[in-house]
Amino acid sequence: MPQIQYSEKYTDDTYEYRHVVLPPETAKLLPKNRLLNENEWRAIGVQQSRGWVHYAIHRPEPHIMLFRRPLNYQQNQQQQTGAQSQPMGLKAQ
Repeated sequence: MPQIQYSEKYTDDTYEYRHVVLPPETAKLLPKNRLLNENEWRAIGVQQSRGWVHYAIHRPEPHIMLFRRPLNYQQNQQQQTGAQSQPMGLKAQ
């Protein structure tokens, strides 16, 4: 049975990107004219860390899902979590 394939990440000045290639039987589950939210793409078996957004449909190859997230997303999330766990009046260094 074919598996979902994940590209390496690639970036520009604002985002990091990756594409996900779905096997034919999974690609049949995709809606034709809209993007999927995180719950929907996870429900069809796509697995990746938080922050990724299905941002475009490549019409010639609808079985390839295009994802992006802001650069340094994970690092920023970790910093926010660390700052929230600091006692009042203290800043994370």
